Amino acid sequence: MLGHSLGGVVGLALASGAFAVPVQAVIGLGIKVAWTQEELDRAQALARRPPAWFTSRDEAAARYLRISGLAGLLAATDPAVDPGLAEQHGRWRLALDPGAFAVGAPDMTQLLAGSQAPVMLARGEHDAMSTDEQLARLGVPVVTLPGLGHNAHVESPRLAITVLREAGGGRAGPGPG
Repeated sequence: MLGHSLGGVVGLALASGAFAVPVQAVIGLGIKVAWTQEELDRAQALARRPPAWFTSRDEAAARYLRISGLAGLLAATDPAVDPGLAEQHGRWRLALDPGAFAVGAPDMTQLLAGSQAPVMLARGEHDAMSTDEQLARLGVPVVTLPGLGHNAHVESPRLAITVLREAGGGRAGPGPG
């Protein structure tokens, strides 16, 4: 299972065995593992805000691309943007529920200890969310994708999958199969 950012945290939770989801291996790409109190406070404030509504899809798409770090990587018209948007009665908003920001800092130590599958953490070389040192302190294999940022899998899907396969011993991930 490859999960990006919060999706990587979800992948680790699924690997705990507490859910009826078989997970053979987890690659957490771009997970933020060190949080300041200011960052946590800002996330809580975002969680309390109501969704912003836009009069056009283009306005909503521009906002989606900006907050997801995809501005400049995808065009607003790219079909990959569509799942990030919701339309209701001719108005548009981001599909993301602002309440998701209330999740806070993941307990990476607990998530990693509870994983029943092998885990690898990965980051783009220019990803400001986490450093190699922060990831290395967690005691699992770490791979850095050269020349890429937080959305490494979007910036260069081919490089991302190649480096991750090599790091996982030639497989799609570090686990069996």
